[in-house]
Amino acid sequence: MATQMVDNPQRLAPADKTFCDLSPAVADALELEALTTTYPTGAVLFAEGQAPRGVFIVRRGRVKLSVCGSDGRTLILRIVETGGALGVAAVVGGYKYEATAETQEPCEISFLRQSDLLRLMRQHGELALWVTQHISQDYASTCREIRDLILSDSASEKLARLLVGWLDQNAEARNPSQMKLALTHEEIGQMIGTSRETVSRLFAGFKKQHLIQQTGATLVIPSRIALESLITA
Repeated sequence: MATQMVDNPQRLAPADKTFCDLSPAVADALELEALTTTYPTGAVLFAEGQAPRGVFIVRRGRVKLSVCGSDGRTLILRIVETGGALGVAAVVGGYKYEATAETQEPCEISFLRQSDLLRLMRQHGELALWVTQHISQDYASTCREIRDLILSDSASEKLARLLVGWLDQNAEARNPSQMKLALTHEEIGQMIGTSRETVSRLFAGFKKQHLIQQTGATLVIPSRIALESLITA
């Protein structure tokens, strides 16, 4: 798919905080090489199977990572939000992108070319560690997604796992929790490996059981403990 973009690429302002966990010297070196572009909703940053061109860093907005099966079905691996890096493992390993990255809303994305990232990693051990940590986080996230898909006995359990994972785990489990539901039922189905119709039916059932309440895009979970009771594995 062709990459869609608007605006001309611009150098990032030094005030940007994306690299704030790195030392000022390393962060400044990255800022000098990175370019930022504004993308509309539905823009494809890179597609599954493409040769790696570089790393994309989300400065603003949300990007979904997905894979497509031979039968045409799509599975959303995860949603990457502000501060997240995309394509790191492919760029460092030198193999093709393993997923498709598509903007879920208007986004501001920074791009760092493969050659620039590798050169800076050789110059700065701190950056190499930062990149390794991103790859490790992606690996751990993928393992969790696979575990949830395989070990869940039913679609209702998969949906419960997904919703619980979106909650603030530091909040009191018995108190109501609120979130903005940014995904459609079809996209939620693509995250848990089921159809849009099944997701709509599950949401209706959860509402009848008072496990969730929904007003527009606002979703309220009255009790995380009650929702977690659906999770057996």
